[in-house]
Amino acid sequence: MLPYIIGGILVVLLLVLIFSCVNIVPQASEYVVELLGRYKTTWSAGVHLKLPFLEKIARKITLKEQVLDSPPQPVITKDNVTMQIDTVVYFKVFDAKLYTYGAVNPINALGMLTATTLRNIVGGLDLDGTLTSRDEINGQMTQLLDEATDQWGIRVTRVELKNIIPPKEIQAAMEKQMKAERDKREALLQAEGHKAAAITRAEGDKQAMILAAEGERDARIARAEGEAKAILLAKQAEADGLRALREAAPSAAVLELKKYESLVALSRGQASKIIIPSNVVDTVNRSVLFSEVTGLGDVTPAGSEPEPEPMEDPCCEKYQKEENPS
Repeated sequence: MLPYIIGGILVVLLLVLIFSCVNIVPQASEYVVELLGRYKTTWSAGVHLKLPFLEKIARKITLKEQVLDSPPQPVITKDNVTMQIDTVVYFKVFDAKLYTYGAVNPINALGMLTATTLRNIVGGLDLDGTLTSRDEINGQMTQLLDEATDQWGIRVTRVELKNIIPPKEIQAAMEKQMKAERDKREALLQAEGHKAAAITRAEGDKQAMILAAEGERDARIARAEGEAKAILLAKQAEADGLRALREAAPSAAVLELKKYESLVALSRGQASKIIIPSNVVDTVNRSVLFSEVTGLGDVTPAGSEPEPEPMEDPCCEKYQKEENPS
């Protein structure tokens, strides 16, 4: 009975040993395997078997891109301004063997190298250059860190300056400068707006004056044309009347009557003096019809003015009464 128990225990131990020697490497990972303390191979993703008691997995490494967020570092610029700058480094492992045996702590070494590289680059720039040259600083740091970490099996893909914190005095001066620039831009914009408004108003007044002058000119032209047409029509009507009169062949009596009507029209005018030709006066004297119609030549005798009545003098009458009491 005892041999069966011992055999079962051995079988169980063998199975446990076999399953312990089976290793599954996940995707985007690599395992560094050592044989008796020396590097043997690097396992990639998949199923692998190792020799029991002789081989061991020295390190499990991920090949995914990783992020190293460095704390703010005090950095002195070229013009002796101390500021706090924190960086973010994106990297990935491209060689598991170099990453395992290149440095004791590659992540810590990368952080220290990032801080020293940042101080070297920013130390050659002034404050304004540091604040306005982030892209250049990022590119230089990426290139320098990638070259320096090749021996550690690390590839630096990107470096970003996350935050730049200048001293409070510098921040206050920058805010004042920014406010002054904004006030300046506001004043310039207001001046340009007033200028544009004045130009627009002047152009509007000019256009209004031009339109008013053109309107007055057109009105005068229209009035002149209307008066000319009216005169033309009056003259045409007069000519038509004369033409009709000539075509009608009027008698001498009709012509004399027309002369009388013209004379009456002249007498109704506003002229202070009327000069009458002698032949017209002779004609008037000879024409009874004109005398009856117009009454010209009739003499109306002027009436005699009434004699004024004598006025009574109360004073004289009083004296007369006193002298003649009877």
